[in-house]
Amino acid sequence: MNAVSPVPTGLPALEQRLRQDLEWLEWPAKDWVPPREHQGQRVRDVVIVGAGMCGLAAAGALKGLGLSNIVLLDRAPAGREGPWVTYARMETLRSPKQLTGPALGLPALTFRAWYEAQHGRAAWEALGKIPRPMWMDYLVWYRKVLALPVENGVSVDAVVPEGDLLALTVSDAAGSRTIFARHLVLATGRDGLGAPWVPPIVETIDRHFWAHSADAIEFAALRGKRVGVVGAGASAMDNAATALEQGVASLDLFVRRKELPRINKFTGIGSQGVVHGVAGLPDEWKWRFFDYALKAQTPPPRDSTLRVSRHANARFHLGSPILDLTERDGALALTTPKGSYIIDFLIFATGFSVDLGERPELAAVAPFIRFWRDRYVPEGIDNPELESAPDLGPSFEFQEKRPGSCPALALIHCFNYPAMLSHGKLSGDIPAVSAGADRLARGIARALFVADREAHYRSLVAYDTPELLGDEWTDADAAPADLSVFTS
Repeated sequence: MNAVSPVPTGLPALEQRLRQDLEWLEWPAKDWVPPREHQGQRVRDVVIVGAGMCGLAAAGALKGLGLSNIVLLDRAPAGREGPWVTYARMETLRSPKQLTGPALGLPALTFRAWYEAQHGRAAWEALGKIPRPMWMDYLVWYRKVLALPVENGVSVDAVVPEGDLLALTVSDAAGSRTIFARHLVLATGRDGLGAPWVPPIVETIDRHFWAHSADAIEFAALRGKRVGVVGAGASAMDNAATALEQGVASLDLFVRRKELPRINKFTGIGSQGVVHGVAGLPDEWKWRFFDYALKAQTPPPRDSTLRVSRHANARFHLGSPILDLTERDGALALTTPKGSYIIDFLIFATGFSVDLGERPELAAVAPFIRFWRDRYVPEGIDNPELESAPDLGPSFEFQEKRPGSCPALALIHCFNYPAMLSHGKLSGDIPAVSAGADRLARGIARALFVADREAHYRSLVAYDTPELLGDEWTDADAAPADLSVFTS
């Protein structure tokens, strides 16, 4: 008697189901892009910079459309891409657990499916919010089951147009080399077009005394010290809480506003209408929506705020912008409208700026990129964050300030947080990243087909495999070949 194979359980069962789903969907589609060579090497159809959540979703969407000649490049070691286990310091994600995130419309690829396969339905029902490190574990699995081609420990140092291609100078432990790509996707996160931002007042202060919340901070070294945090968002609360939990002597949180924001405005109108409709809004309406939302600000999560306020040595200072900051006797003297404070170490949770001067890899194309300030700024509405947003095309591609000045910009796609004003929140947060990846991938596929139209037309003309052999029917009206049959 043949032994009965055990029924797979847990992740093996889920992965088996996913393989079946992908097979039924003919995923990935067959390759269709004609191969190209340049300077003796194969040209990549798409190079994606960044293998975090957005980069993985973009790669999955591209692969599903039959674009297999792609690669993702990430400076980080495998398993440390993106912010989740580096500078993100929240205990749980803000997004509700049921959001499908980067699953690309595949139920078996969702976080919920991954979680339930390992822990069961009851555990899912009991789960509150997703623990942050667990989200990274899920993304590692996502990359594995879709067999996405990631190269870790690789940085992109220069992007230079070369005809209808992009020459990318990349470096890794083995040294520097050049690769060529037809399209480039910048899935580079919050600081993808700039860098962490700090107020000018800190420029004269020794770096020993301060850090940005996106820096690698040695919190254990702050034990017993007087620590300050500047900001009122989620990152400010998470960094303050982490410092408190590491045993700082005191924690002072300095907030410019007189009250913490309490309402997350975009959550209130979240819908598929917003996901797919923002890109179609007239300029003035895009500006109205995002100007209002940004000025209202996003509140820090309740749990993150309570994580700070439950400590007796934590103090909130509202209506307290920094007026003066100086070094004094091995510490910092910080002055606000409400008083002066002595701080041993200061953390700036002050967000990120769009500043191409901070992105040397884009130096060759940066002068030609069009921003919203170059084309449209409504009179009487001052919003520097919106003015500095890139003005993107329908597939997240950069556009030229002056037509014809740098056509290669159409090959570079800004699939990161600064794309928000042009496309909505599709390329920086969990809720709509699949919709963003789908929009991006379809646009790139369309551009590649149009660019290769001559080759595809030649293939159309050359194709000569018959489906009918000529013996399947007779023509009732055709004259007989031998007319003698009617005269004999």
